Parts: sequence; structure tokens; C-alpha cells
Amino acid sequence: MNAAGHERITIIGGGASGVLLAVHLLRQPSSDLRVTLVERRGQFGQGVAYSARQRDHRVNVPARGMSAFADDPGHFYRWLQQTGEPLPDGDYTFVPRRLYGRYLEDVLREAAALRPGRLQVLSEEVLAIRQNPSGTDVALANGTSIAGHVGVLAVGHETQPARSRGIAVRVGADDDTPIDPYAKVMILGSGLSMVDAWIALAEADHRGPILVVSRNGLLPRGHRDVPPISIDAADVPFGTNLGYIMRWFRALVRETQAAGGDWRSVVDGLRPYNQRIWQSWSERTRRQFLRHVRPFWNVHRHRVPPHLHQRMVDAVASGQVTLIAGHFLDVSRHEDMARATIRRRGLPAEATETIDVARVYDCGGVSVDVRASSNPVIRDLVASGAARPDALNIGLDVTTTCDVIPAEGAVSGRLFAVGPLTRGRFFEIEAIPDIRVQCATLARRLATGS
Repeated sequence: MNAAGHERITIIGGGASGVLLAVHLLRQPSSDLRVTLVERRGQFGQGVAYSARQRDHRVNVPARGMSAFADDPGHFYRWLQQTGEPLPDGDYTFVPRRLYGRYLEDVLREAAALRPGRLQVLSEEVLAIRQNPSGTDVALANGTSIAGHVGVLAVGHETQPARSRGIAVRVGADDDTPIDPYAKVMILGSGLSMVDAWIALAEADHRGPILVVSRNGLLPRGHRDVPPISIDAADVPFGTNLGYIMRWFRALVRETQAAGGDWRSVVDGLRPYNQRIWQSWSERTRRQFLRHVRPFWNVHRHRVPPHLHQRMVDAVASGQVTLIAGHFLDVSRHEDMARATIRRRGLPAEATETIDVARVYDCGGVSVDVRASSNPVIRDLVASGAARPDALNIGLDVTTTCDVIPAEGAVSGRLFAVGPLTRGRFFEIEAIPDIRVQCATLARRLATGS
């Protein structure tokens, strides 16, 4: 790879992943890089996660872990102090997500000032990216194109379309209109997207019953300010089957708790090895994890701020929120209500239940089947064979150095991907602490040509 061949880099997607990559590229010692950042919404650094409107839609990592730079962990906290934002728990504060979006915008602005004239930002939709012997050509919806040496896909999370003919709605969507504050509401899914829906209802002073339906009926756990335990890599059972590593993990939790520690310390202590564990597993083990373990892992790994968790626990205890472990089957219109059909877990197939509610919120989370992507550039790449889904279809197939792998398998060194689109290779690549490392590593490679 020749550094001189990577002077013009086009990044498709201006959410957290795209902004972090652009920032790390502009901060490279090389002065030859020119970066074009393309985002169809025209808002840079916000994406799905950091454009949330409610103040209590908060990041689920404390301020101390949200710096854009792994080698300067206090950067975000210093920025927060300069804003005058209330920080009741110091660097353990969980800030509003929209505020973090502002931080990313500021970081991008500062990086651009370091390299005047080297950053171009475009508010356009990308339809396709084509590779040629000299680089890439990015086709825009306005009929123009961008020529460059390298293209990077940083399209971030893609939200699943709401289920059941649009009767179920997304939080904050145009059809999420005001409802009777005493009406019964159903939320599909019990992960972090459900927390967003519950917060929106709480901020609207909703007092009616809220039914939360998910496969396992589990609430995300709450954070606690405890340090991670130190785990030696030699003690981690890489490459073993799922049963073995789960027994090892549970034994480590019991041992830690018996010594007066907290299970969170084990989950966080394992974090530096999560990607390596995933990559050491066979495809069969990965599938088993996604099917049987991921819901339980997610509620412990992707936790919510302590005060929000306590509010949710209180809402369940008071009876306003009811957790239902089961399967959502269908929803239809019934007069001015939505009639949802569910089957509770453990019951036979014919034991269905219908419930009339004023609103169904679909909080099934982000799309994890890249074959069903609504993004035109992803669809075009897969259809043309320039990219292929990973073995589990949860993202695009990439190398460990983020090269996009085409259908025939030979990488070109001209097309890369970062962020959640690479989850099939890295799995744990959805939070800032992981994405910033991935982006910094790729930026060094593109700047140095090695």
C-alpha cells in the first residue's frame, strides 16, 4: 500500500463512526490527506444514537469512557467542564446523548482547523460506490460523483422498519402523535430502545399501563461505579465451546462476588478480550451465542445509568410497567385501537392472547440482517458482488484490518468499513470505546500506507 495513493479519502456516513474516522485522519502527522465526509441528513456526529431529543435519552457509558481519543481519556470530560453542563457525579456522569453529538461536532471542527482546506463535508445521499484501478468513485443522489483514492463505509446502525403494516410506530417518528396519558401502551422489545420509549412516555407524564413484550422479558441492568477486575489473557479460554466459556465466566463471577466484588467488574474486566473471544469461536459457536446467550449478555453488558434503572425498577414494582416474556405475533386495527396478538413464553402455539392498546411502539432495535438493508449503497455493493454479507448476515464481511471483502474474496485495498457494519468480524463494535480504537488504527494505516 502506497501512502501517496491515499490522498483523497471519502467517508460515507457522518455519524459517530464517520466523524471519529475523519478526526483521526485529520490528526495524522501526514499533511497529504484530504477527507470528504458525506452524510445525507446534514447533521454530523449525531446518527441514530446521538440525535435523541429527550434530555433523559442518555449515553450508557460514563463520561470518563466517552473520549474520542483512547490515548487522551479525559478529553470529553474536559470538554464537558468547559460547557458548564451540570456534572453531579464528576466523570461518572451519564450525559444526554444529544450533548455527546455536540461534542463530536466540536471535535470534527477542531480537527478540520488543524488541516485547513483538507476536510469537505457534504449533505448528500450516496447511491453507490465503484472501484477502479486508480481508486473509487462515489455516486450521489444529486447526479454528481466524488472521485477519490479510498472509500470507507461508516453508515452506522440501521433501524429495522416498524413491524405490522406500520401500525406499530417508532419513538419520535411522525406517526408518534400524542395519546391519552391514561391509555394502555405496548412496547415490543425490552432493550435500550425500549428504555428510550419508556423515557419518552415518562417525560410526557404518561400514567397509563405499559406492557413490555420481549422474548425473555428482561430489563437492562443498571451501572454501578465499580472497577473492572484484572484478567490475564492466559486465563481466558479462547476458542472453546460456548458451554465451557459460560461455565468459566459464571465461576469467575461467583469467585468475585464471594470476595465482596460485583458481577459488573467481571463483565467490564472481560471487555478487552471480547473481540478476540468472538473471533476465536467457530461459526457454529457464534450462532449459538446469538440465539441463546446474546439476550442475557446484552442486559448485563449494555447497561443503563443508575438513576434511570432505578426509575424503571420502581415503575415495574408499582405495576405501571408489566414485563411479558413472549412472542409478538401480529397487530391489527380495531376501531380506534391497535389489537396486538402475542403468545407468552412456554405456552403452546395455539395459546395466543389478544390485547387492545392505544399505541404499539416497536423497539426491536437496530437491523442485524445486512441483506435486508434499506441503504442504497449497501444494497448496490452486495448486488454487484463488490461486498458480501458476513457468514451470519449481521454485517459486511471484512478482514481484521477493515478491508471490505468482495464476493470473490480478493480485497482491493480501496474499500473499507468501520463501526457496526463490521460486527460480524468484531461483534463488540457499537460503543465509542471500541469504535475510536478501530478508527484510529485504520487512520494510521491509510496515512502511512502500511
